[in-house]
Amino acid sequence: MMGQLEDMAMFVRIVEAGSITKAAEQLNTAKSAVSRRLKELEARLGSQLINRTTRHSKLTQAGEQYYQQVNNILSSVDALNEHISDDPKRIEGTLKMTAPLSFGIMHLTDVIDDYANLHPSLKFELDFSDRRIDLIEKGYELAIRIGELQDSSYQAKQLALIRCVVCASPDYLKRKGVPETLEDLKGHDFLQYSLGQTSNIELIDKEGEKHYHTLNAKIKATNGEFLVDLAVKGHGITVMPTFLAYKKLASGELQTILKQYHLPTLSAYAVYPKNRFLSQRCRYLIDFIAKRFGDNPYWDQF
Repeated sequence: MMGQLEDMAMFVRIVEAGSITKAAEQLNTAKSAVSRRLKELEARLGSQLINRTTRHSKLTQAGEQYYQQVNNILSSVDALNEHISDDPKRIEGTLKMTAPLSFGIMHLTDVIDDYANLHPSLKFELDFSDRRIDLIEKGYELAIRIGELQDSSYQAKQLALIRCVVCASPDYLKRKGVPETLEDLKGHDFLQYSLGQTSNIELIDKEGEKHYHTLNAKIKATNGEFLVDLAVKGHGITVMPTFLAYKKLASGELQTILKQYHLPTLSAYAVYPKNRFLSQRCRYLIDFIAKRFGDNPYWDQF
């Protein structure tokens, strides 16, 4: 029975990784061993589960049915193991997650430190990247994502509200002038985050009316901390989430402008695959982070 469960888990990993090669990498085992076990599984079932070519692997109809049933079985086994554990609060295993680079480094270090101290048997594998990672293909249980959620194959829980400001250094504003209106923004230099952000910013006035301005980007970059530092050095105006700029705003190295407007509020979410058993280690961490940050997180207290 144990061997069958291992074969089921291996099959799921092949399907979700997209190939035997990637599955072998995630399982830290030889490709030949994974391929052999898949053949043995198919022989035992008397049915081909995956059509394999040199470039692509695709589930057969039998493979589709087997995959759905196996996922349910493995989730039930995981849930049962947690339910009957002698110590239901004991968290162990390996938690694989991904988070945005700057957010992770600036705000998850203390969270993971505290959580790891609470659960010393738990291991972590963290990937910090601003690019969207396919959780299922890469074998991650959990992701933290900021902004609108578009993929319906995931479930999500809000962790914190993310507020943004328009800001620049006092030196830049002294040289170039303090914009009082949207019209005043013309001729100013902008520092723009270039991953998934358009050149138009949306500003909302006190009556709730939306206004749009096209950024004249002097510098574009894929890292917010880099742009915050350049803004402090006087290179232009930037639109930044407060979780990135709060220390510079608190110290006065950056100051907000156009305070008569506000930008749309975003959210940080914990994201995980839908229709998949969510391990206790993930559930507890999600609640732990949500409680730590909340709707009025510490980075908005400047």
